[in-house]
Amino acid sequence: MTRLIIILLSIALLSCTKTPESDSNTEKSTSADTTLLDMTDLQLDSLVLPDGFSIALYGRVENARSMAISPSGVLYVGNRGGDKVYALKDNDGDFKADEIYVLATDMRMPNGVAFKDGDLYVAEVSKLWKFPAIESNLAAPVKELIYDDYPTDGHHGWKYIAFGPDDKLYVPVGAPCNICESKDEIYASITRMNADGSDREVYVSGVRNTVGFAWHPETGDLYFTDNGRDMLGDDIPPCELNRATEKGQHFGYPYCHGGDLKDPEFGDKRSCDEFVAPVQKLGAHVAPLGMKFNTGSMFPSQYANLAFIAEHGSWNRSPEAGHSGHKITTVKIEDGQGVAYEDFITGFLNKETNTAWGRPVDVLFLKDGSMLISDDLTGSIYRVTYTGS
Repeated sequence: MTRLIIILLSIALLSCTKTPESDSNTEKSTSADTTLLDMTDLQLDSLVLPDGFSIALYGRVENARSMAISPSGVLYVGNRGGDKVYALKDNDGDFKADEIYVLATDMRMPNGVAFKDGDLYVAEVSKLWKFPAIESNLAAPVKELIYDDYPTDGHHGWKYIAFGPDDKLYVPVGAPCNICESKDEIYASITRMNADGSDREVYVSGVRNTVGFAWHPETGDLYFTDNGRDMLGDDIPPCELNRATEKGQHFGYPYCHGGDLKDPEFGDKRSCDEFVAPVQKLGAHVAPLGMKFNTGSMFPSQYANLAFIAEHGSWNRSPEAGHSGHKITTVKIEDGQGVAYEDFITGFLNKETNTAWGRPVDVLFLKDGSMLISDDLTGSIYRVTYTGS
């Protein structure tokens, strides 16, 4: 009888220490992991910022893409080149990540991340997931599928997501090509839906591929970047910063680029006058991705409410023309129109050798007014601060 009791107790003890199923795809690194702040291959000294600004490494994760931050300061980072979603924590408040969690693996281009009411939302190519009460479950997250009916095309299939002032989740669907017409209105659009995945609708159309948007802090209008088509030459068409003021607007793709340039294949079918022109024409092939408005108090007053844009950089300009983009730019907006388009940070691209050591993807402002920049080429996140000249 005694032997039987011992056996039963041993079985019970083993069952209590079994790893939960939800933890099987989760990894955690603590402050002992020095790779979070590894400076290898980073050339921060080559970056050129305005007087009084400085830049430092915040943390590193593989292929750092879109970012979202919670009120408590946990930074969530999506991934396009890999299959993971990350959470970074700065436990000691020194503005350097010292703890990392891998929240999910085996996801298809989980580029988009958004945070709302304690839950993390992640966008794959064709699916949307919610991680409920994520900060209580970082070590063993559980995800719920909320939507799975987006196209499966890999071409422009990765997604940036964000919640708008209307509490709707906005989700773009890129064109499945460089230039083409599609019978399905879902392509080349920005959609929106309820937080539970219900009532999806197309909000605006004619958007070739946006990987970043934000709402103006004063007007509440949606502003978004859009990547211009390829193979028209080194200097056309321009990429775009656009403004959506109501549902149903069309921004020209594939018929018109930059507000006034007819497409050589499809331009005769529609007039450019039918579409909403860009707020600001950006450089050709600069690949504008993430953008945010600066509403913080750290930067000087001339930077208030400017749109900060991460220009990922060109891939198909000729060697003679050299690459474009690979920098952070700003757009000053007055009465809904861009009045100044300027460089803010340059130096990710070595113009003499026409090679880039970094490629900005997203920007995000912290509570103290400093700005984070993700870089998917080096897998880094940088923090920009202003201390005065």
